[in-house]
Amino acid sequence: MESLAQLEALCERLYNSQDSAERAHAENALKCFSVNTDYISQCQYILDNASTPYSLMLASSSLLKQVTDHSLSLQLRLDIRNYLINYLATRGPLPQFVNASLIQLLCRVTKFGWFDDDRFREVVKEATDFLSQASKEHYEIGLKILNQLVSEMNQSNSGLPSTNHRRVACSFRDQSLFQIFQISLTSLSQLKNDVMSRLQELALSLSLKCLSFDFVGTSIDESSEEFGTIQIPSSWRPVLEDPSTLQIFFDYYAITTSPRSKEALECLVRLASVRRSLFTNDAARSKFLAHLMTGTKEILQTGRGLADHDNYHEYCRLLGRFRVNYQLSELVNVEGYSDWIQLVAEFTLKSLQSWQWASSSVYYLLGLWSRLVTSVPYLKGEAPSLLDEFVPKITEGFITSRFNSVQAGFTDDEDPLDNVELLQDQLDCFPYLCRFQYQSSGFYIINTMEPILQSYTERARLQTADNNELAVIEAKLSWIVHIIAAILKIKQSTGCSVESQEVLDAELSARVLQLINVTDSGLHSQRYGELSKQRLDRAILTFFQHFRKSYVGDQAVHSSKQLYARLSELLGLSDHLLLLNVIVSKIATNLKCYTESEEVINHTLSLFLELASGYMTGKLLLKLDAIKFIVANHTREHFPFLEEYRSSRSRTTFYYTIGWLIFMEDSPVKFKSSMEPLLQVFLRLETTPDSMFRTDGVKYALIGLMRDLRGIAMATNSRRTYGLLFDWLYPAHMPLLLKGISHWTDTPEATTPLLKFMAEFVLNKAQRLTFDSSSPNGILLFREVSKVIVAYGTRISSLPNVADIYGYKYKGIWICLTILSRALAGNYVNFGVFELYGDRALSDALDIALKMTLSIPLADILAFRKLTRAYFAFLEVLFSSHIVFILNLDTNTFMHIVGSLESGLKGLDTNISSQCASAVDNLAAYYFNNITMGEVPTFPTAINLARHIADCPNLFPEILKTLFEIVLFEDCGNQWSLSRPMLSLTIISEQIFSDLKAQILASQPVDQHQRLALCFDKLMADVTRSLDSKNRDKFTQNLTVFRHEFRVK
Repeated sequence: MESLAQLEALCERLYNSQDSAERAHAENALKCFSVNTDYISQCQYILDNASTPYSLMLASSSLLKQVTDHSLSLQLRLDIRNYLINYLATRGPLPQFVNASLIQLLCRVTKFGWFDDDRFREVVKEATDFLSQASKEHYEIGLKILNQLVSEMNQSNSGLPSTNHRRVACSFRDQSLFQIFQISLTSLSQLKNDVMSRLQELALSLSLKCLSFDFVGTSIDESSEEFGTIQIPSSWRPVLEDPSTLQIFFDYYAITTSPRSKEALECLVRLASVRRSLFTNDAARSKFLAHLMTGTKEILQTGRGLADHDNYHEYCRLLGRFRVNYQLSELVNVEGYSDWIQLVAEFTLKSLQSWQWASSSVYYLLGLWSRLVTSVPYLKGEAPSLLDEFVPKITEGFITSRFNSVQAGFTDDEDPLDNVELLQDQLDCFPYLCRFQYQSSGFYIINTMEPILQSYTERARLQTADNNELAVIEAKLSWIVHIIAAILKIKQSTGCSVESQEVLDAELSARVLQLINVTDSGLHSQRYGELSKQRLDRAILTFFQHFRKSYVGDQAVHSSKQLYARLSELLGLSDHLLLLNVIVSKIATNLKCYTESEEVINHTLSLFLELASGYMTGKLLLKLDAIKFIVANHTREHFPFLEEYRSSRSRTTFYYTIGWLIFMEDSPVKFKSSMEPLLQVFLRLETTPDSMFRTDGVKYALIGLMRDLRGIAMATNSRRTYGLLFDWLYPAHMPLLLKGISHWTDTPEATTPLLKFMAEFVLNKAQRLTFDSSSPNGILLFREVSKVIVAYGTRISSLPNVADIYGYKYKGIWICLTILSRALAGNYVNFGVFELYGDRALSDALDIALKMTLSIPLADILAFRKLTRAYFAFLEVLFSSHIVFILNLDTNTFMHIVGSLESGLKGLDTNISSQCASAVDNLAAYYFNNITMGEVPTFPTAINLARHIADCPNLFPEILKTLFEIVLFEDCGNQWSLSRPMLSLTIISEQIFSDLKAQILASQPVDQHQRLALCFDKLMADVTRSLDSKNRDKFTQNLTVFRHEFRVK
């Protein structure tokens, strides 16, 4: 850098330029500051002399990166720390972003040096000194340092292994966190009159950060909004039992506006979640609860702040915490409970009426009520719970609010009825409220539903009807059906007679079953394209799913006599077989009538699959005529959705289900007759001349056929069922697969289903691919695999690249690698036969697979997750069963492949790093057994390996170094897998190990050398130079101890 002015201009460009090329040039020129440790003194010079905020920002962020990524000497880190404290105290006002960056740097240095020197731990004292200064600027800096310090200690960093992070966090929690929390409370008291000031915000934020600290290392998921009880240390007891602590946050809620008031509520949410055992005794806890109830009651009485949406939502969360942390018996005994519960009930009803505004917050309130009603049976003593009075009103209020929302029409983008899974989650709490006073709630639902059902039935008979009006009726019915489905999901709740509940379940179910008779009749049968009709049908499917789990199956029928007796009286459905018939008829109707709606088709198919794959229901289904019809006539004439290209993915699920039903009966004749529709498609495609094969009609027929076959193949789970499919396909129909792949290589939408079918067909799950000892089928199947892969690979490699290279090439390549990996590892082919008889099926398939992988840059292999998995799974199989193929490659290719294993080891996915470790272990073990321990190598493969390693002597040392670095300096969840290649590489050559040991020691502080050298000696204690399993286990045990002792500071 020639001058400071030049540097300032570059920084200006880096942070402010609109031109990306200009920014990239500036970034490149300034990179040295954050990468090279020699530039640390220059960063200090910039901080002292630069005048623009951007150059100060560069110096600060570069230092942060240096501190995080490099092991700086202790003295240098102490110097940086002292310099920063002095700088913040004396430099005068700085822009917010520079201040924040400098404070983050100070806290990072503090955290990383926490155990290295006691002076780092004095940061709280330094921050307190800032607070005691006269100026507001210093007070603000002090609070900011403490805020950032708590955040820094609470989150892990890339430069610090998580075990070290946890040790530092625990030490900080025990030594400083309580003091910081007290400072925040004191600051809040002092700043009470300092209305709307930034300092108030910082002090509140500090309290919240202290209360949100990860006290026990469970790293709670903040995004979920839900957490369990908070494990505050016992030493905090006096402060939490002091009423002024809770009161200060209620006061702040009263005197501030959002976002500060919301933060005050968040602190209260945390305090309401404090663990039970923290309190001295039950009396202290009751006092705490009474204070919380009084505070929340006052907010309800005045309504203060609840007009703000954020406050409102947080307040609902606060009420929701009562459900998690307190029993009904405790609440009832608090003085003023009756006023509190009445106010909460009124608030809930009001919230339900304001559904547009409070939609997501209401579920916290319903959660509270459901917890209260489920506790009623366990309530002892005289104190009235008053729930009988309020709960029915809330139940009715909820249903009314859903209807109002339908009447008004949703203004937001998404109707809650569209997301069925989320809706059922949200309705989880509601059934408990309904079942609490089930008689009144049940009849309220029936009385609400009857007139709507009546008008829906009448409209079915009309020739035309107002679409909007019908849409509203369907939406209301959808809500009711969803609510009934949710009620049936929790079959019974405690404290009421089972018989009366069952009869009411039957009454409600009967209304839904009556509705089903209407939905597909008259005018309604012309409305399958309407969204509101689709939502209603999805609600009905959800009802069936829950009803099936509760009331279908032998066990359920015996225990549910009352339900079926009442259903028999109402609708003549006297047992579950008749009911299954209703469900299957609806499934068949949906599959026949819906061609446009993917959601309804997929939901219908998932219900169909649930029924077919359930052991009891599957057997029952086979008795039904509707099922016999579906199994015999699964063609597009009967089920038009099969013709819809956009639904073609659903075909796999459809045929998977049909496969389940076919294979339930051990009947080759039934299998053949059921496959007749697919046979017709095969014959049509096989007789199509080559000149006509590239038409759209052929393409869509081929895609559909492959998806159908994949579904059937997925359903074969035994040797017998797989044999039926194999004999049906081979040899007659295999040539079509080859013809399809050859003609359509350049069209991924056609080749992907074909390759995915092949990947399913060669997968030996549940040992289904076990042929007789005299059968050549395994070898014949592999020959077909080889033909398909060679045909695809030779053509795809010669095609030019396009913009979407993943969809065009890589996807097909990774499926090919998966096919080959599954076939090679399936254990149903004796691969030695191919070489023995001069058959090139294996070598051609391996050659073309290698050619395909080498055509993809390693960076791309690592960038696409599915490609990464397929590539490394393929390499693992090659190194374990076909290492000769790898060793016979030229040195450059061999080096590229082994180098990619090293990249896989460094990746974040433990599955992949374990596969790479296994491959490296196989290679090192081969070298050890045939070269290190052998005489002069005589096998050509051993000679090749010796030549490769002689050409690249650094190969094994580099991999061993990588393995040691991962085990010592990172958090690896697969240490056992990594230990295997470490031993193989260590015993290949003692020289490699001693050089590595010297390298690792050199990177550590001098005062640690003696201790670490001793650790290395212990690592090899009692480990001999062999690769038998006993020796491997000994090394793995030693490595665990070695890692632990090495990382102790």
